[in-house]
Amino acid sequence: MLDRALQPIVHRVLEWPARRLAAIGVTADALTLTGFAIGIGAVPLLACGHFAAGLACILANRLLDGLDGAVARQAGPTDRGAFLDVALDFFFYAAVPFGFALADPAANALPAAFLLLAFVGTGSSFLAFAALAARRGMVETRLAAKGIRYLGGLTEGTETIAVLAAMCLWPALFPALAWTFGGLCLVTTAMRWREGAAAFRALPPGI
Repeated sequence: MLDRALQPIVHRVLEWPARRLAAIGVTADALTLTGFAIGIGAVPLLACGHFAAGLACILANRLLDGLDGAVARQAGPTDRGAFLDVALDFFFYAAVPFGFALADPAANALPAAFLLLAFVGTGSSFLAFAALAARRGMVETRLAAKGIRYLGGLTEGTETIAVLAAMCLWPALFPALAWTFGGLCLVTTAMRWREGAAAFRALPPGI
């Protein structure tokens, strides 16, 4: 919901460091893979109750995720980079609730499972739309810097990062946050199903 408004600000902030990184030979793919490794490092930290350190890994992952796109725009984006960016992001987002489930299975396992169910809904609807949109030649207009066609909703990247950060800051509230955000993700899933069905009904059948 907030990604479209925040994207221009993020681009301006990251433009200078991205130029410097590209100038010294740092590639977008290297930033993507490094960010993923750091982000996954949050899982054992969360499982062991080191929530502040886990939050640091999550925020570092998100910073590098922004930088990889900014560096890619310096040299020109690639299909490989877009694939890695999306695929690793979805796995990372699912890994964080798993870390909380490991931290306290009795309290957190069921809400974490519900949140992961909701993530499957948002992720599958997002990727199904992107795949069919690419086949039909539908270009991204809402988030122009993205490599694939995006579907919006109540729960986009900005909201997800904010909720994951809140879970780390107030781990005792994880169940309530997971149930609430999972419910909003299911609303987003329904919105995407409706938008996708309408968009593809309005276009001629794909080849």
